[in-house]
Amino acid sequence: MELEPYVVDVAQAGLDDLRERLARTRWPDEVEGAGWDYGASLAYMRELVEYWRTGFDWRAAERAMNAVPHFRARVDGLGIHLIHQRGRGPAPMPLLITHGWPSSFVEMLALIPLLADPGAHGGDPADAFDVIVPSVPGFGFSDRPGRGMTRSRVAGLWAALMEGLGYPRYAAHGNDIGAVISGWLAADHPDRLIALHTLMPNFPPAVIGADARPRTAAERAFARLQERWEREEGGYSRIQESRPQTLAYGLHDSPAGLAAWLVEKWLAWTGEAGEVARRFSRDLLLANVTLYWLTGTANSANRSYFERARETRRITSRITVPTGVALTTEPIQRPPRELAERSYADIRRWVDLPRGGHFVAAEAPEVLALELRAFFRPFRSPRRV
Repeated sequence: MELEPYVVDVAQAGLDDLRERLARTRWPDEVEGAGWDYGASLAYMRELVEYWRTGFDWRAAERAMNAVPHFRARVDGLGIHLIHQRGRGPAPMPLLITHGWPSSFVEMLALIPLLADPGAHGGDPADAFDVIVPSVPGFGFSDRPGRGMTRSRVAGLWAALMEGLGYPRYAAHGNDIGAVISGWLAADHPDRLIALHTLMPNFPPAVIGADARPRTAAERAFARLQERWEREEGGYSRIQESRPQTLAYGLHDSPAGLAAWLVEKWLAWTGEAGEVARRFSRDLLLANVTLYWLTGTANSANRSYFERARETRRITSRITVPTGVALTTEPIQRPPRELAERSYADIRRWVDLPRGGHFVAAEAPEVLALELRAFFRPFRSPRRV
């Protein structure tokens, strides 16, 4: 496998073009007193875009990104961007972390040092990880794939990537589409995984295998929650899995439109209106949005949903890899344990995180770091079980 160091350093012309477009934003109208009821708040977006144009420092964001080692790998003919931070400890465990949408490796930047060098952050060096954070094909600095790059195919790329990096066995953690990719990795390559940690235990779907137990009251209640969530929140998914190209013309041409499409989800999946401003800095939100903008990957990232909807394979038996589950504050990711046990045969840990919503890696990285250290600790040699 080809592997070359990579430095984040975008051309100034792209930043100049971005500021010019932001200055020419054509703002829509809004119902009086709408707030966030109809989607991204006009007042919030005006303030955010003005800060993006006049105050946000992409070069500072680049320096923060380049504080960890980046690489580009050639995996099965596709260019894959990754962060590969070696751990500082007696025997670091390799940990593969896969991001979701509308996120990127940016979400993991504060988490990585807590995992790679716990001794420098109040932890035990024996809990150190070699942290590998690849960018999903179509996201960030990875290549944009053609037709058919389903999430199970990405899992196959990850297996080849980790083998190429010299890790015959490793741990895995994921959320959102990262949890789906990690689930496929556990299903297709169980011998490669030491253990799996997920923030989304409702993948794979529980309607698998020969489990004929009637649904419990908690499972029926969660099914009703899922139906309501799909009606009220799932519109983004339906358009991205059916007509991503049509959406792309607006997102690729208007940075304000792109920011509204992405940032609104950071709000909706974190808490009530206004929570996004309190829990995430504008610089963090805009570093993520600007990455999408400068790489021109809004469309290729959204196509992941189109390919997901056309995945012909199904996981037909329970995942046997030892699994840890951490529940965030996001209700849709809090299925009852009996539902998750229809999909996971060996759940070793099931905990509520004390705080943190969908983007917990950025919102509360110290919380997630403590959880990952605790779950994987029993699997470290010579205590591996």
